Amino acid sequence: MNALAAFFRFDRYETTFRRETVAGITTFLTMAYIIIVNPAILEAAGIPRGPSTTSTIIAAVFGTVVMAFYANRPFAIAPYMSENAFIAFTVVKVLGYSWQTALGAVFVAGVLFTVLTVFKVRSWLADSIPMSLKCAFAVGIGLFLTFIGLNETGIVTLGVAGAPVKMGNITQPSVLLAFFGYLLTVVLMIRKVPGPIVIGIIATTVLSIACGVTPMPHSFVSMPPDPTPIVGQLAIGNALDIRFFPVVLTIFIMAFLDTVGTLIGLSMRADLLNDEGNLPEIEKPMLADALATTVAPLIGTTTTGAYIESAAGIEEGGRTGFTALVVALLFLLALFFAPLFTIVPPHAYGIALIVIGSFMIEPIKRIDFEDFTEVVPAFLTIVLMIFTYNIGVGMSTGLLTYPLLKTIAGRGRQVLPGMWVLALLALSLFIFFPKM
Repeated sequence: MNALAAFFRFDRYETTFRRETVAGITTFLTMAYIIIVNPAILEAAGIPRGPSTTSTIIAAVFGTVVMAFYANRPFAIAPYMSENAFIAFTVVKVLGYSWQTALGAVFVAGVLFTVLTVFKVRSWLADSIPMSLKCAFAVGIGLFLTFIGLNETGIVTLGVAGAPVKMGNITQPSVLLAFFGYLLTVVLMIRKVPGPIVIGIIATTVLSIACGVTPMPHSFVSMPPDPTPIVGQLAIGNALDIRFFPVVLTIFIMAFLDTVGTLIGLSMRADLLNDEGNLPEIEKPMLADALATTVAPLIGTTTTGAYIESAAGIEEGGRTGFTALVVALLFLLALFFAPLFTIVPPHAYGIALIVIGSFMIEPIKRIDFEDFTEVVPAFLTIVLMIFTYNIGVGMSTGLLTYPLLKTIAGRGRQVLPGMWVLALLALSLFIFFPKM
């Protein structure tokens, strides 16, 4: 145990095995839905659900283990939600390409990620982002998680004509259970009880089962479906066709922006940024992300990356790769205990996302509200992340408007070269995929 503590540098991050373990459990519980949701989405593209479930778990285990041992960061990796929908509904359903070609594009993007990371191009670009936008990424992600949590719990639902969203039916048992779980979690935090988020999730789940709102699974143990039918089926040659270039570029930019924003936002909340506002050795978690994205299509699933739900574990004190290792081990167990791990209902894990948002708005006070060239890009980043329900859209808008406003104000010299590159990437995303 001492060797593990030394390897993960517990002393440096002032953490313990108990704290890291609780953090890992919390992160897993908030993102375990991906085991069901990712295969369900990819089934629309023609990828069989059973094999896709196994591939989803394997991709999460691989990426998160690399994050744990190589990067030593508390970030979990799994297939991205927005990118899987883009592949299934836009690339396959709308554009008419096969899922094999789509996975080929993901592989090409993964290779590009890896090369750019090894040569530290990605870290150079990340370090060029100004502090105001980094703060906006953290705040936007926090409020984005809150909005997801409100929707998952049923507290907020889709509206009718004239109102995009509205208050949910608060008399529904699931909504009442969500209120209970949220209040319980907050009270535990106020009383400084260790592991309040995971206690809130488990208590809400148990009560939901007891009240008959959540059914018990037919079994707790199951053999993982055979992934062979989708392993190695990607069509790289088709993806390299010049006509497919806009799709490859879109996948690349969407994943790049999501990863940068997530890593910076989570690191700010975990107090892992240095005095210059940069994440030391950011190329390590980026390489973990890149390698996972390269491996994912080989085993039959889509773009992977650092999950914003890692914020749940960070709030529980997770600061090292041991948190990620716990997440990876739980995903591995999920291969055989998927019915048990996926029993956690949305109104139970949704409360964790709402709680997290209240903590992640703190960096907003670091934005200079007297300087409109700083506050406007930050504001647009935050609100468009939430109201377009798309992190990439918010980030792209901020990356575009920041250098533009600085130049208009006659302060273009304040914009680092890397920011201009990011602005061009963001612009190309709007050009090639205007309806993202």
